[in-house]
Amino acid sequence: MRRALVVAVAIAVVVGASIGLNLGRLQPANPALAFATPSASPVPSAAASPQASPSALPSLPAPGDLKAAVRLRSDLQASLDKLRARDAIPGVSATVIFPDGSTWLGVSGLANVAAKTPVTPETAFAVGSISKTFLAVLVLDLAADGKLRLDAPAREYVPTLPIASTITIRQLLDHTSGVYDFFFKPGIDKALRADRSAIWTPARSLGYVGKPYFKPGLGWHYSNTNYLVLGLIAEKVGGASVARQLRDRYLEPLGLAETVYEVAEKPRSAVAHGYRFAGSKKTLPPIDLADGTGVTPFRSVVTAAGAAGSIASTSSDIARWAHALYGGQVLDQASLELMIGDAKATALLKARVPYGLGVQEVTISGLRTLGHSGRLLGSQAVVRYFPDAGLTIAVLTNQNRADPSRILGELLRIAVPLPVTPVPPVACTVACPAP
Repeated sequence: MRRALVVAVAIAVVVGASIGLNLGRLQPANPALAFATPSASPVPSAAASPQASPSALPSLPAPGDLKAAVRLRSDLQASLDKLRARDAIPGVSATVIFPDGSTWLGVSGLANVAAKTPVTPETAFAVGSISKTFLAVLVLDLAADGKLRLDAPAREYVPTLPIASTITIRQLLDHTSGVYDFFFKPGIDKALRADRSAIWTPARSLGYVGKPYFKPGLGWHYSNTNYLVLGLIAEKVGGASVARQLRDRYLEPLGLAETVYEVAEKPRSAVAHGYRFAGSKKTLPPIDLADGTGVTPFRSVVTAAGAAGSIASTSSDIARWAHALYGGQVLDQASLELMIGDAKATALLKARVPYGLGVQEVTISGLRTLGHSGRLLGSQAVVRYFPDAGLTIAVLTNQNRADPSRILGELLRIAVPLPVTPVPPVACTVACPAP
């Protein structure tokens, strides 16, 4: 069964005065989230990375060391500003959660270029396929509740699904179903951009599903169709919309107030406009994709993605979600082990990205990470939890030309006193219609 989530409200005292939003915010551990059960132990990957030595683990300056705290905050913000400018990213928001729960939040650039509206800590960005982490947790909780079985055929729950009758829930979760990714069907880009304010139905998206990549269980291929279908199944067996179930089970208990399921919910804070570019030159002007509906980056692509990629959120909310999830405070231990341990099975099928049940497991600078990347036309994001270091980093941007993993790697270098090697970019294996 899912762990009980108990929210306790308390008042935190910030040590040291704020320097302002341009320098980011360094906050103490947030006692507003106290959970009734202990964290589950992280599950090793099939090829576990070397663990960081205790002396090398990240930590905030000692209490009362205001100069060191200001220096760390300033270094993180300076790096964010520099990399945003280098990659000509319109706007970015980043959050680092340290092992003791203390948080740094930095923003840079513009949420709306034409209006010169700056990104603020409350600005929500489209997070693309990071949405899959929420849906995977919901499906695992529904399984723990006895409402579905992971190895049961998906069509046992929704008989009308246009997929092979032998495809299981597990194969949809870990992308071993062989189902074609509708976002890569020729012609869908043109259809999505023909009317950016249009509302797409799951049936319309499924109409772009082509020939299977392989027979179920015989290979690995990332497919957004898997999670669009899982969303339909979750609604059928859960007896409520995905939006309602996510809000009741996770968003409200965890206090993720700025996170919304855009298919069915309106944003609770200002959203960043999404931008594309006509080429790769950094001097090219950003092209605004906003359609006037308030959905980011635009409504047709978000509703077409459905449960596969329709969440908008802040970097703070996404970092807190990942920190709680992979730290063992959301799923019960058995379900968490199932989620992460499945990467061993997909490794045997030569998965392009080490992948479990809705989780990517990649190594960065010798440290094992759990998380997900996300991309839609006009947005790109990444979140990584470092179980051996107790650290979480989330980076959200309002464009899809530059990989935010490079920013994450630099923030990691500053936060962790280890020799940091470049973060390998994750191939576009998420919802990403070409600009």
